[in-house]
Amino acid sequence: MTMHRIATLLFALGLGVLLLGLAAQLPLGATPMAIGNEILARAPGEIGAANIVTSVVLAYRGIDTLGELAILFAAATAAGLVLGHAGSRSRNGEAGFILRTGSDLLFPLLLTVGFYIVLHGHLTPGGGFQGGVVLAAAFFASFLARPSHRPGHGVISLIEGLAGAAFIGIGLAALAGGGAFLQPLLDRGMLGELVSAGSLPLLYLAVGLKVGAELAGLLAQLAE
Repeated sequence: MTMHRIATLLFALGLGVLLLGLAAQLPLGATPMAIGNEILARAPGEIGAANIVTSVVLAYRGIDTLGELAILFAAATAAGLVLGHAGSRSRNGEAGFILRTGSDLLFPLLLTVGFYIVLHGHLTPGGGFQGGVVLAAAFFASFLARPSHRPGHGVISLIEGLAGAAFIGIGLAALAGGGAFLQPLLDRGMLGELVSAGSLPLLYLAVGLKVGAELAGLLAQLAE
């Protein structure tokens, strides 16, 4: 047996012992959910978002969401650098009638659905990440039908940069006001209404635009 396999086996055994030790300390059948219960009790009044998940993602752990956006940006940038080498070539021909017609019909529908998911993320399941993927799909379908009409890299970079700056700017505004980073600003409004949850819908809009721009650019690179 090689040293590499021995090291792998020792690591697996050590990890197993660690997990068993942690599991042995947990009470069976009565797992305490102190943090979850506290969030469920306090989030509607503190944040004003009907979707408790949004309160967690953008308010209670907003700094983690910023890290996720940074990871997505780094991954999209790295993939773009790898795929956008000098040897790549663009497709200039248009697709067939069916794909072009389908793309024209789906484009406004996907945009509407994408922005709906983004803007209602504080009310229903969804939000900036899911809505951003739908927005990216709208532009990707259009690019597949008409490769020559691909949006310029400068436009995509501008949208991505402004959206990221807006997300961080809202967080810094909360700090300047004496609160925590990304602490909800503005009036919480009425729970369950579209205009509620303070600045959380603005944060999700920034997330949706940033995710949509990054994925749209990445998918366009893959299509080439």
